[in-house]
Amino acid sequence: MDLGLNDKVALVTAASRGLGKAVASELAREGVCVAICARGGETLRATARGIATDTGAEVLPVVADVTVPAEIKRLVSSVEERFGRIDVLVSNAGGPPSGTFEEFDDAAWEAAWRLNLLSTVRLCRAVLPGMRTRGWGRIVNITSATVKQPMDGLILSSAARCGVVGMAKTLAGECAAQGITVNNVCPGYTLTDRVKNLAEEQAAKKKKTVQEVIDGFAEQVPARRLGRPEELAALVAFLASERAAYITGATIQADGGYVRSLL
Repeated sequence: MDLGLNDKVALVTAASRGLGKAVASELAREGVCVAICARGGETLRATARGIATDTGAEVLPVVADVTVPAEIKRLVSSVEERFGRIDVLVSNAGGPPSGTFEEFDDAAWEAAWRLNLLSTVRLCRAVLPGMRTRGWGRIVNITSATVKQPMDGLILSSAARCGVVGMAKTLAGECAAQGITVNNVCPGYTLTDRVKNLAEEQAAKKKKTVQEVIDGFAEQVPARRLGRPEELAALVAFLASERAAYITGATIQADGGYVRSLL
């Protein structure tokens, strides 16, 4: 299937590893010029070289912290200076700490808000003017299955990412007539460093091995396995494409059947 993405320009945040890296690689294979960002420069640059070598695409690494407004502005300016525009934004960020409601003070809540909600708001604000001018754009926010079915211990993530979904649904209606779509994707249990870290935390609390905890995650999924990052990446690439022009305001999970809700 030709996704119509050849020579488009995409910005993928938090893309030095995990889901962001998988998405950047998938878009690069579709002929997209890709800009990636993360806080750690060495890993980021190594990822950029690897994607470029594997796909032949042009990949721009920009060291940036998406919780800092000035760095978002610098990031977007750097991409536009290099490629002239941003056609596709894939907003991604790591998750806040796990824990229960009473374990978190105001500072923890505010940090989660900056990481998962405000970073998305600011990124969208930065790229939308150019998309409106060109009459074409794709925004895909990577959230979590917790926006549809909360998971124990992920209260900060659930609250902040649900804010992203509400914002995106409203924004989708505001810019649909300009050829811009705004969608969210919801990874379920996917074998990333984030899930491995959660498994390590639970293993220590429950006095189990990490593999036993991961196996327990898989037992909650009808597919009886954890997802692979490239499986979510394929969904993102489709939503970023010309083929998905009539899909906007949607929140779609890639979770092996984990979410049991009807909506």
